Amino acid sequence: MTDTESAVLLKHRDHGVAEVVLNRPDKRNAFDDVIIQQLINTLTEVSSNSKTKVVILRSEGKHFSAGADLGWMRRMADNGHKENLDDARQLARLMEVLNGLRKPVIGLVQGAAYGGAVGLAACCDIVIATEQSSFCLSEVKLGLIPAVISPYVVRAIGERQARRYFISAEVFSARQAQEYGLVHIVCDDAKAMEARCNEMVQQLASNGPEAMRAAKDLVFAVSQKPINKEVIEDTAHRIADIRVGEEGQEGLSAFLNKRKANWVPEKE
Repeated sequence: MTDTESAVLLKHRDHGVAEVVLNRPDKRNAFDDVIIQQLINTLTEVSSNSKTKVVILRSEGKHFSAGADLGWMRRMADNGHKENLDDARQLARLMEVLNGLRKPVIGLVQGAAYGGAVGLAACCDIVIATEQSSFCLSEVKLGLIPAVISPYVVRAIGERQARRYFISAEVFSARQAQEYGLVHIVCDDAKAMEARCNEMVQQLASNGPEAMRAAKDLVFAVSQKPINKEVIEDTAHRIADIRVGEEGQEGLSAFLNKRKANWVPEKE
């Protein structure tokens, strides 16, 4: 399958920015097992690329993603337990890869984000949406549950909101999603969202790539952990390790000598 035929595109921008693009606008970017595997492969590729500093997850067309493809759901309904378990594990693997990606991930959400697409948003580090964006954990309408996305969605919006929306399958707005913690920034429209994304990319470009990776790992290391001696000691080791590392030394030297660090791109 060529890039022009692929439902998942990889585009490289200047200064180490990679765009992972869902490219099924005619199907509202609904995904199936093939697209899930394409996403896993593409995200794994950008994660291992040392030249990539920031990843943008986005979609073509009016909608971010309608969630599961109807044909895929029909096939799964006809399959047995083992096939359904294997299929669920593949989607769970996608969420795991995206959530743990070794780069900052900016998610751009326009239009609808339904079902598993809410899981994709919850796995991004920074989510930007528009006033017209809408979200729905719609699985119970089909007699299903948002199972493999639930660890990430619950961490994003909290148990209380998850209990409501997992059960009700209500649609909620971008402003509500921002209030709950799923979305960080809400823009007037798609054009404003694009501009805000570019500003965020510039913001991230000023930061040490290794430091951002370590900061992301730090959140995972301390989140929902008791503040005990083990956690305190671990955090002390983490800052000591990064201070004496090459990037930490360069960052401190640049700051003390009032110059730009060597990872900051030159303005065009």
